[in-house]
Amino acid sequence: MGVGLSVLIGLESATLFIVFVYLRTALGFTLLSVPFLYASLVSLLVSLASHPSINLPMLLGKNTDGSFPIWSLIMFSPYLYLVRTFSTLRRLKSREDPYSEVVNGLFVGGWPCSPEKMPPGNPAVVDCTCELPRVFSVSGNGYLCVPTWDTRSPDPGGIESAVRWACRKRAQNIPIFVHCAYGHGRSVAVMCALLVTLGVVDDWKSAEKLIRDKRPYIRMNSLHRKALEEWSKNRLSPPKTGTNTRY
Repeated sequence: MGVGLSVLIGLESATLFIVFVYLRTALGFTLLSVPFLYASLVSLLVSLASHPSINLPMLLGKNTDGSFPIWSLIMFSPYLYLVRTFSTLRRLKSREDPYSEVVNGLFVGGWPCSPEKMPPGNPAVVDCTCELPRVFSVSGNGYLCVPTWDTRSPDPGGIESAVRWACRKRAQNIPIFVHCAYGHGRSVAVMCALLVTLGVVDDWKSAEKLIRDKRPYIRMNSLHRKALEEWSKNRLSPPKTGTNTRY
């Protein structure tokens, strides 16, 4: 899983380049081949930037309010719109709920592409994606973006920032919705840390089991677990003793 995304996008880049070469050389469709060359180069750039040794989610330019600047929508359009289309189609075919309530007022799930995909209660949103836009019609009681590549994990500092922000919202009795693309990896890592900090469980492994009981298809990988281990050793947010009774 360490380089899975990079390999997948790299293969996509190679496939698009082969199509470009075939259209240009075998069929002589020079103009028709150009978009495939461009899409291949974009995929190659994303493949390199998403490699664990580089890990540069800010490449896509997602703003702190969850929007994408015009230059990004144009420059990375082959990747951004492919991801959105794939995510939408996958969600349509999936039998999994768009979100799951782990404990009272704490939700984890996938990208809320429409108001119907949002949990009730107008929750504050922690967005763990770097490739999907915020849907402004479902803004909630606050929004925080922790941009992270798919199959990667927020770093311990990003996890800590998300937890501290979410705890401030919980102190105001505001529900929290942590999401990534499908609610299986990135968002689960952040929710694990939040459950520990709120005192719902003692450690992130217990949190993972609790989340799995509510959302059986979660699948954190070694990168998520490594980040949670590092966060656990160095976290600044003290556990909230006695919080369990609230849930």
